[in-house]
Formats: sequence, structure tokens, C-alpha cells
Amino acid sequence: MTGGSPGSGLPEGIQPGVRTVRVPASSANLGPGFDSLGLALAVHDVVHVEPLPAGLEIEVHGEGAAEVPRDENHLVVRALRAGLAHAGVTQPGLRLDCHNAVPHGRGLGSSASAVVAGLVAARSLLTDARPLDDDTVLDLAEGFEGHPDNVAASLFGSFTVSWVDAEPRRPRAVRLEVHPDVVPVACVPAEELSTSKARAMLPAEVPHADAAFNAGRAALLVEALTRRPELLLPATADRLHQEQRASAMPAAVDLVHRLRAEGLAAVVSGAGPTVLVFTVGAAAVASVDVIAGSRWRVLTPGVDTQGTCLIAESSILT
Repeated sequence: MTGGSPGSGLPEGIQPGVRTVRVPASSANLGPGFDSLGLALAVHDVVHVEPLPAGLEIEVHGEGAAEVPRDENHLVVRALRAGLAHAGVTQPGLRLDCHNAVPHGRGLGSSASAVVAGLVAARSLLTDARPLDDDTVLDLAEGFEGHPDNVAASLFGSFTVSWVDAEPRRPRAVRLEVHPDVVPVACVPAEELSTSKARAMLPAEVPHADAAFNAGRAALLVEALTRRPELLLPATADRLHQEQRASAMPAAVDLVHRLRAEGLAAVVSGAGPTVLVFTVGAAAVASVDVIAGSRWRVLTPGVDTQGTCLIAESSILT
């Protein structure tokens, strides 16, 4: 592996210069696809990273700026360090500048976005990027998250189906294209809900009939999202996790019920409390706005089709 630039003071294998990574938000589960289905949304965090001979400098702007740590515990830094360690290079100092647009604690994959951003940033710093190919990034990111649905969507973009091979244990994902008529609408509340708290509410076992119900609906959702949007309402029904967590987010589950009663394919986004609605047509989008009311911030971000990518400085924050 070639060394750093002469006189740069950087470790061998690290390239000098600023890299800019853009990573999308994600919604997971999508109703019946618990821990397996994900959708990338065109709300982005943008991370600028520069290797230094020593030290750590972090600036954070936007979502979470008042709460996230400014030390080695910052999630982007932790993921970046893990990526470089996997590649076998000596850790450099870092300058990190984060511009966050993905809401924190709302079920839109903010932690997955941070992890994927850090790993892709690590890859961009390497003189030899092969140790951090997409399969490896997915594997390392799933190790942080414990499930691959959000990280797969953020990494690859569009709509993803993910699973974990048992022996050897390894996450996998396939990317599918969303039907062009489908417009995702996110209803974002002011309050947060931690993923760990929401997951702790799930029962250890589920009835066989409910598991069979969700298996059928998850399979149908692949068809509905990619080819037949008219099937989205039945395809997004769930029996495994939404009602079980209703007491932690009663307003979100109530909104899901009210939207579905009007024929709109609404689900809890990830662990909540954001509500995601799959709409078709301007009238449906307008209906979501009316039904949600002023309590919710209603976003129509569109589907992100690029996934996580390096961007030119001229396109930052546009």
C-alpha cells in the first residue's frame, strides 16, 4: 500500500485532502417488512472529512447539533475509525464538518446514515479502497446497527430487501426501483423516540398466524412498490410491531389508523414516531397534509436513487 503524500505527516495508506460524503435518510420496516425492507429518502446528511497528522476537530450543524458528542464517541468518527481499522491502516487525525438534515430519534435512520457516512468516508481516504467495498461496508454497518434494513437503504439508495446469511453470518441486500408514481410522504412529529426503547417493547415470540400474515404482506409489498401501486394499502398491513409499540407513540399509531381509514397506505417509519405514507397522485399528498394537521411536519422528500456517494464541493448543500 502506498504511503501518504511526502511531507503530509499522514500515515501510510491515507490520502491527503478533503472528502465530502452525502448520505440519505431511510425508512425501515415499511409496515410488514420488519428488519428487512428499507427505503432511501432524499433528505441528506453531508459530511466533510480531512485527515490530519494528529488530533480531532468536529463541527456539527443542523439536526442534533446540540446533542451529539464532539469527541471519539461521535458516531461518524467511530464508524470511520472502524473502517480504517478493517483496512489495516494506522489511524490519522481527523477534521470533521457535519451538516445534518436527517432528523434524530424520529425513525428516519439517522444513526444508520451516520454509520454509513463514516464508513464511506473511510473508504474515500484510502489509497487502496478495495478493503472497503460495498459488501464490506454493509457488513460493518450492520454490525453497528444490529440489523441491515436502514443501512442497506442508505448505502444503495432506492428500495432494498436485506437479510442475514447464517453461516458465515453476513448481511446481504438487493436494490429494487420504486414505481415512478409512488410518492413517499413523511409526517414528522416534534417528539423523539429512541430505537432501543421501541425495540424493547416487542414480544419475544409472535403467533404463527401473525408471522404468516406479515410474510405474505411483505412479499406483496415488493410487487406493490415496484410494479403495482394500487396494492399498497393491503401490502403495508402489519401485525408484528406497530400496535405492540403503540403505547410509546400513541399519536403516531392513531395517525396511521386515520390515514389508512381514508385509503392511504400509512405505516410507522422504522421504530417511529414518524409516519410514512405511500401516496399516488397530488390529491393523495394533499389529503395526508389535511389529515395530519398542524401537529406534524409533512415532508415530500422523494426517493433517493443514488445512495451514499462522494460529491463535488460545488454541489454541497444544494
